[in-house]
Amino acid sequence: MNLRRIVALAATLLACASAQAIDYRSVGANPAVLYGAPSTRAAKQYIVPSGAPLEVVLTYGEWVKVRDMAGDLAWTEAKGLSNKQRHVIVRAANTKVRGAADDTSPVVFIADKGVLLELSDSVANGWTKVKHRDGLVGFVRSNDIWGN
Repeated sequence: MNLRRIVALAATLLACASAQAIDYRSVGANPAVLYGAPSTRAAKQYIVPSGAPLEVVLTYGEWVKVRDMAGDLAWTEAKGLSNKQRHVIVRAANTKVRGAADDTSPVVFIADKGVLLELSDSVANGWTKVKHRDGLVGFVRSNDIWGN
């Protein structure tokens, strides 16, 4: 095999490996400033509130390129993201959070679009266990939330 083929094969394998896992992290205790480039001298794009989930697209030293729920890309300092507590955002109005991972289970509470919920656990059959800041715990359809 020549060097070009080896490099092409290695690049393809790396691209496939990185495409399989989506990494979400939540903004830490303080709101995060998102920039247009990996530098505090770059133009500030917007501020993301504490707890909001962001998809990690790329890590570059102490900087992370992230995507928000709207699909916008920006850069933020890695130290502003939490590895411990994870949150998700409700995608639609009147999303039912149920007592068990089943459509027939009683509704524990209803969450409106944009509500931030703590991620408790993912359930394999398309449900995610979440916790409201008021302490209510339940299961929501995984496609009704973003950031999981």
